[in-house]
Amino acid sequence: MRITSLAVRDVRRHRDTTIELAPGLTVIRGPNEAGKSTLQRALELALTRKVTSAAQDLDGLVPWDGGTEARPAISLAFTYEDEDGGAHEGRVAKQFQGAKGSVRLELDGEVITDPARADELLAELSGVPTEGFFRSTASVRHLELAGLQRDEAALRDRLQASISGADRGTSRARKQLERALQGLRASGTKNPGRLKVADDAVADVTAQLRTGEEALTRLERDRDTLSQARERRADADKALVERRAMLEKARQAERLTAERDAARERYERYREAVTLRDEIASLDESHPSPTPLAVLRPAVQRLRGFETKIATLEEMLAGEVKVDFEVQPEVRWQPLSRGGLAFVAIGLLIAMLGIALDALNILETGPVLPIVGGIVAVMGVVLAVAGLARRRGDRLQRQLRDVEVDRRLRGRSEIEQELKTAQADRDEELEGLGIEATAEAEERLDAEEAHVAQIEQRRARLGGLIGDEPHAQLPDRRDAASLEIEQKTSALDALGPIAKEPRARERLEVEVGDAERQLERARDDEANARARVEQNPVDAEEVASVAERLAGWQEELEILKRRERVYARTLAAINAAEQATMQRATRYLERRMVGDLARITDGRYKRVRVDDQNLDIDVFSPERNDWVPVTSLSQGTLDVVYLAARLGLVRLVTGDRRPPLVLDDPFVTLDDARATRALGLLRDVAADFQVIYLTTSERYDEQADRIVVLDPPTAVDGHTELEEAAAG
Repeated sequence: MRITSLAVRDVRRHRDTTIELAPGLTVIRGPNEAGKSTLQRALELALTRKVTSAAQDLDGLVPWDGGTEARPAISLAFTYEDEDGGAHEGRVAKQFQGAKGSVRLELDGEVITDPARADELLAELSGVPTEGFFRSTASVRHLELAGLQRDEAALRDRLQASISGADRGTSRARKQLERALQGLRASGTKNPGRLKVADDAVADVTAQLRTGEEALTRLERDRDTLSQARERRADADKALVERRAMLEKARQAERLTAERDAARERYERYREAVTLRDEIASLDESHPSPTPLAVLRPAVQRLRGFETKIATLEEMLAGEVKVDFEVQPEVRWQPLSRGGLAFVAIGLLIAMLGIALDALNILETGPVLPIVGGIVAVMGVVLAVAGLARRRGDRLQRQLRDVEVDRRLRGRSEIEQELKTAQADRDEELEGLGIEATAEAEERLDAEEAHVAQIEQRRARLGGLIGDEPHAQLPDRRDAASLEIEQKTSALDALGPIAKEPRARERLEVEVGDAERQLERARDDEANARARVEQNPVDAEEVASVAERLAGWQEELEILKRRERVYARTLAAINAAEQATMQRATRYLERRMVGDLARITDGRYKRVRVDDQNLDIDVFSPERNDWVPVTSLSQGTLDVVYLAARLGLVRLVTGDRRPPLVLDDPFVTLDDARATRALGLLRDVAADFQVIYLTTSERYDEQADRIVVLDPPTAVDGHTELEEAAAG
């Protein structure tokens, strides 16, 4: 497959760019940020990426100055050969818009728009199955030769195809076998494998079968026990029913007896209440006093007060009023007060004299005279206070004596007038009561209080007997209680001897309790027997079904074991075949790399060794006279070795397919001599593969079949403040 033209729209700085490519070596040259790496990325996307991809790296390809609707679009025109060597032309156009992405692939007049089918056909034409595979072999980025970002599974499949002549998908088959074996052999508890599941099922069903056979034996025994328990429970139930019936009669007799006793109590209560009602009515009609007690009692109390007052006044008038008192001598409080004032004056003079003598230095007395004067003055103050207190006491005594004299000299006429008034009030009160003397009123009051007390006593007894019941219904309720006594007595007679047996209820309650416990034990025995029967639901058919399941699981376990052996042997055969393939492939790489590496290094390195397992590369060093890993060499030599390895891998894994080789200046670390020899090698490779070389240097122009020059970016920052600051 050789690309004749590349059209890029809305991919980074390429808003709308179209370039023509030579079938051999095309050099795309341009300065930094001219978009060379973007073109390489566009080729990778056009050949390998699905148009419906929603990867975020596609968002990074949108031009910075593009609108919100701008999306990458890439078109390729190419030629390819069929199996007979005939030349054909094709074209593919991809618009990357996520789920709305579109593709149009034209091959010999046929148009394919299905994204999956279009990518499949492009992979067949280019020999590049995936983007990772393309970038690990035919698309080499700047300073990326040593970074083998390869799809190991796809690379191994292509190595296998290069030997067998067909893409057998051994890596996919090996992974499927490994997953199948993992699914069979897994022994974890969360995700057990099928072998463990079958093995556990066989063990489980075997245990179920053994349990079922034991359950059948127990079931027969438990059924016999259940039948016997049912018979015992029926007998206990019958006995309990009989005892409960007798107990119910005893309780009914006890209830009837209690009701008859209650009726008798009501009868006696209502009979006594009727008697009390009649007595109260008779007493209400025979009060000893025509005056009600509520009026009579306060009237008598007033009469008592009048009699007491009259007796007191008469006693006061029995003799003359005598005024008898002694005139107390005048209290001599004046000398105390005057003596106190004299002492105060003398003390002050003594104190002032001492102070004056000290001040005039006539006599040095010190503090003695002031202290003596102060003591004398204090004594005078005490005497003056005592005299003042005596004066107040004498004044109070004179006032009390004057009051007593006034009380004793009150006039006799006032007492006589008060006595007449009290007698008139007493006579008026007696006339209102219709009696002549206070003694008669006292007798009438005593008789009325005793009469009323009898009435109240009977009313209290009546209230205690009937409460607030109407008195008019008492005879009817008494008669109703008498009738109820007769009815309860007849009902007790109808119950028979059980009604007359003392403590029959207590005896029958004990017997019923014993019968209930016996029935409960019988029910427990029956329930236990039934539970054992219900807990053994397995019958002969179920046991037979378990035996059939056991046979099925045993058969499946044998099938899974055979399948596991087949998978294991198949995987071992694939691994052995792959190992042999890798050995042949690595030998092929070694042979192809020797010539290329010797040509580029001008004969310095002529021997190469590639590891069969991980494709690690060693070279023979003439200085050390031994093998050394390429990672220990200089970066330029390392790039040369990996470039030779890439070329060998491309020749090996693509078979009869010829994908374009896209190289982003892999010789930037080489000196001019090695770069010239390396480009000569690419010139020879271009006879079989289309080579697209991206570089910033002009030293490769002479050997190129076509040169494409990219324009540099022209936009600059118009901000001038920093420049003005620097110039200043």
